[in-house]
Amino acid sequence: MGNGHFNANKTHHIKNKTQIKRTKLKNLAQSLYPCSAQKLDYDMKLHFLNNTSVTCNDGSPAGYYLKESRGSRRWLIFLEGGWYCFNKENCDSRYETMRRLMSSSKWPQTKTGTGILSPLPEENPHWWNANMVFIPYCSSDVWSGASPKTEQSGYAFMGSLIIQEVVKDLLSKGLENAKVLLLAGSSAGGTGVLLNVDRVAELLEGLGHTSIQVRGLADSGWFLDNKQYHFTDCVDTVSCSPTEIIKRGITYWGSVVPERCRKSYEGEEWNCFFGYRVFSSIKSPVFVVQWLFDEAQLTVDNIQLTGQPMQEGQWRYIQNLGIELRKTLNNVPAMFAPACLSHEVITRTYWIDIQVKGTSLPRALHCWDRSLQDHRNNKAPPKGCPVHLIDSCPWPHCNPTCPTIRDQFTGQEMNVIQFLMHMGFDVQKMAQQQGMDPSKLLGMLSSGS
Repeated sequence: MGNGHFNANKTHHIKNKTQIKRTKLKNLAQSLYPCSAQKLDYDMKLHFLNNTSVTCNDGSPAGYYLKESRGSRRWLIFLEGGWYCFNKENCDSRYETMRRLMSSSKWPQTKTGTGILSPLPEENPHWWNANMVFIPYCSSDVWSGASPKTEQSGYAFMGSLIIQEVVKDLLSKGLENAKVLLLAGSSAGGTGVLLNVDRVAELLEGLGHTSIQVRGLADSGWFLDNKQYHFTDCVDTVSCSPTEIIKRGITYWGSVVPERCRKSYEGEEWNCFFGYRVFSSIKSPVFVVQWLFDEAQLTVDNIQLTGQPMQEGQWRYIQNLGIELRKTLNNVPAMFAPACLSHEVITRTYWIDIQVKGTSLPRALHCWDRSLQDHRNNKAPPKGCPVHLIDSCPWPHCNPTCPTIRDQFTGQEMNVIQFLMHMGFDVQKMAQQQGMDPSKLLGMLSSGS
């Protein structure tokens, strides 16, 4: 009987303990609630420009998203990508199908940053605490235009002016105290960085902010004006050769190009849209991130990546693209170029997983950051901290850390061998070309060496 009484007490005691635990957990959860409610502050908030005469294509106000980080003197301004249009007809069609890239009328009030714009240290180890700015792309002009809306075109092209106005508006929001401003962008935004980074530096200098270090980070914006795989008439943004697009666009947009580059190519300013031509004239430090087999480049080169098995000529064209791109990057001191078939990376959540020669992209950017600081302080760059990283293996996805390839029709993931076979790749033939045994080649492909 006494034993039963003891057990009852024990049960009561355990129940009490459980109750206390639950109450503690509940209190803890409630005390943490403000933190989870604060998660909303992780988002960047929409602001429209003070200068209302600088607009999106359709005349709606241009703007930017901002997440302030009051303790930080580092600012990251990101230029969104999204192709372009270069005449009334394809701009009208773009307005019907992709209006958010031409108008601010439906922009959400907040935006969550990912990749290098993420406020989470596990996703963004070195920049998570910076002041984050995302400028939506609504000018369709590769961030180059300076023309107000006209009767003739019906559209404004003010990409270059939008960047200038955002920088001016941010000065009163803390940018005036900045130590570093990193102008970053992907795709058309990456090309926009090459076209605008020096102009941003000059604007700040002209306004008396000489101590702000302006740098550039151009992702997937280093295009080649190479010969297409097969020539097609220039009817839309996809079939038109890169050179032809820019030649037509530059007039239609009323583009401004970097002054030093313009002087080198007077009358042929379209040259300044191509990274390897404009790079040597850029004064600000720029880090270039470029997939060696960029999907947007292959699209404008008329290479179809899915559907029909690939002909040998197309396969050779793709390999040559990697070789050509490598050559143009040789003289770029700070860069990250993996042998992958992809497009854009710095705002992808998996950006931390890609490596070249054992170094990740965030690590390479951090090394670059440190080497620039050390250079300013006349110190030697840190050892074992590489900033010039380029894959040397010769075909798409020969790097095992490349992002997953998906079949565009089924959405299914493919490994490298499946992908190559899907493209009509002949293992025997390729092994022969490389002078090796087919089974050895298959082993190398699956390990990615």
